[in-house]
Amino acid sequence: MATTSERPRVLFLCTGNACRSQMAEGWTRHLFGDRIDACSAGTAPSGLSPLAVRAMSEAGVDIRSHTSKHVEACSAERIDLVVAVCDHAAERCPVFPGRTAVLRRGFDDPPRLAAGARSEEEAMMHYRRVRDEIRAFVEGLPRILADRCCTTNEVES
Repeated sequence: MATTSERPRVLFLCTGNACRSQMAEGWTRHLFGDRIDACSAGTAPSGLSPLAVRAMSEAGVDIRSHTSKHVEACSAERIDLVVAVCDHAAERCPVFPGRTAVLRRGFDDPPRLAAGARSEEEAMMHYRRVRDEIRAFVEGLPRILADRCCTTNEVES
């Protein structure tokens, strides 16, 4: 297993660091924890979503120990790739030192989509769909890192 300093470091950035970025961090740790050092943060952290925890648990990934934190809490000394998982965070993405690549890959916001749900089970449909979309994206991270990591400071849709 590679040491933390040898693995590329990916920061998943969202506004609240409550759902999408937490799911992305969870999937990355679950699928590639031995190859990628993942963290997540928000521009305005709002606490971990219990429904995000439930959706991930249903898929066999435990994110109960995750905490919602501000992007300033993440050590910026070595972040190889920032993935902005929502447009709001992408617009407010801080500048990172060095040759940090920035990738904009927005996902729908489950709490917003579930706001009108008549039951928790109805709300969970949105969380599950976005969870699965995030997993599909994360499965491609090794290729993205190989293609982009440490080469440029760009934003792409």
